[in-house]
Amino acid sequence: MKVLICDPVSEQGIDILKQEETLEVDVRLKLSEDEIAAIAGDYHAMVVRSETRITKKIIEAADQLKVIGRAGVGVDNIDIAAATKKGVIVINAPDGNTISACEHTMAMMLALARHVPQADHSLRENLWDRKKYTGIELRGKTIGILGFGKIGTEIAIRCRAFGMNILAYDPYVTQDRAQHFNATLADRETIYREADFITVHMPLTDETKNMIAKKQLEMMKPGARVINVARGGIINEEDLYQAVKDGVIAGGAIDVWTQEPMTDHPLFELPQMVITPHLGASTEEAQINVALEVAEEIRRVLLGLPVHNAVNIPFVQPEIMEKARPFMTLAEKLGKLAAYMADGPVKSTDIRFVGDFKNLDLQPLVNSYLKGLLRPMLDDAVNYVNAPVIAKERGINVSFAQSDEAGDYTNKMLVTIKGGNWSHQFAGTVFQNNDLHIVEIDDYPLDIRPEGHLVLAPHKDQPKVVGQVGMVLGDHDVNIAGMQLGRREQGGVSLMILTVDNVVDDSVLALLQEIPAIHKAAYLNFD
Repeated sequence: MKVLICDPVSEQGIDILKQEETLEVDVRLKLSEDEIAAIAGDYHAMVVRSETRITKKIIEAADQLKVIGRAGVGVDNIDIAAATKKGVIVINAPDGNTISACEHTMAMMLALARHVPQADHSLRENLWDRKKYTGIELRGKTIGILGFGKIGTEIAIRCRAFGMNILAYDPYVTQDRAQHFNATLADRETIYREADFITVHMPLTDETKNMIAKKQLEMMKPGARVINVARGGIINEEDLYQAVKDGVIAGGAIDVWTQEPMTDHPLFELPQMVITPHLGASTEEAQINVALEVAEEIRRVLLGLPVHNAVNIPFVQPEIMEKARPFMTLAEKLGKLAAYMADGPVKSTDIRFVGDFKNLDLQPLVNSYLKGLLRPMLDDAVNYVNAPVIAKERGINVSFAQSDEAGDYTNKMLVTIKGGNWSHQFAGTVFQNNDLHIVEIDDYPLDIRPEGHLVLAPHKDQPKVVGQVGMVLGDHDVNIAGMQLGRREQGGVSLMILTVDNVVDDSVLALLQEIPAIHKAAYLNFD
């Protein structure tokens, strides 16, 4: 079997593959899409970093392809949908650069606090200006960490050693988990108001894009500083420029950019900024770690062994995959629904498999559900294999059981999530021809397909509510394709579910929640 290495990776990783007698490794760098597509049919595996894009065209031409490996965390340069459709496993290396990203964040924070780059440049210009570069100590300051996973917790350990107070935001982390790292859980608004330094460690998703923009920057202290060593676009670069220029905040440090490579930006003009060209994972150790991690996974796939970092396909015996696939898809969509409906950190979740689940291993279904639950905020850091571990790390108690009892449906997945003082329940089923349906939300019977764009709006059952909702959506060019209403009793709480044709942003949801009868408005994107 043949492996194509498309981008520079550590020789130590390549050696793992070369040591297998059954594997032949070709290193061919800087090939165009057409050049890769022309030879793709010869290879069983491909390895990339961030330079090469593995497109639908390449995947369709690769008739023998079994696995694509990304030596890093993000897989946005791989067409996941095309790979999944063709049964090609996509793997990544989510842990290899954790310490490097953490240490670069600390370097950026120290550089901000002590004006290191600016003072270095000044001295090289033959200027001796100590007073101009008087800095601040980290001791006693408050760090706000947005995203409290592997990198966020490593940063908390180091900030504690500096004597800092630690606030953490992560919708999947419990207070007990935060306290283990001497951190206090807080909402984002509290962090924006109280933190002296704010650092983000989340993937770029619909939920995190522009998470720190003009409104959030204006909530911060004049002496606050923000740091982004995660993904470009989480902090709005134009709004940050204006806020620093106008003195709204004291400065910032940016390692990742909305467009890369980035060699010219207004932020470069500001002496209050520390800027680097995406160096978070650029250490010798990290390059070796991700290469070793992805090479070992490639080797396991090609030898038919279970893998640990599959992004798109859980390991299921081929003979039962066809039956299992629609149930895994339903489980993941129920997890996504649970993530959107959660009223705070999830402390426990239970999955009941009722009816016909014979000959199915339930663990891949549970993993698929947990991936759906965790992925809206964690994105590529969570996959079908590591989802239970990540859930455990965040203090989520997971239980599941199977029952053969007959019910309203031949098969039904019943999911419950619980937080501090709230709980929600959802149910779904797979009809004939692998047709997926959600049939219950919080004891409201309904029938919706988990696809496209949905708006959920629990509200008081009274006249004119539907019309008011329709007016708000219409005024913002959101077209309604369908609607369902469910209620337990007249005049009680009713659930409105709208199928819409386009994305509904937070500002529109806020307007919906201003309608007196609306209890909550949530947007779900099942695509």
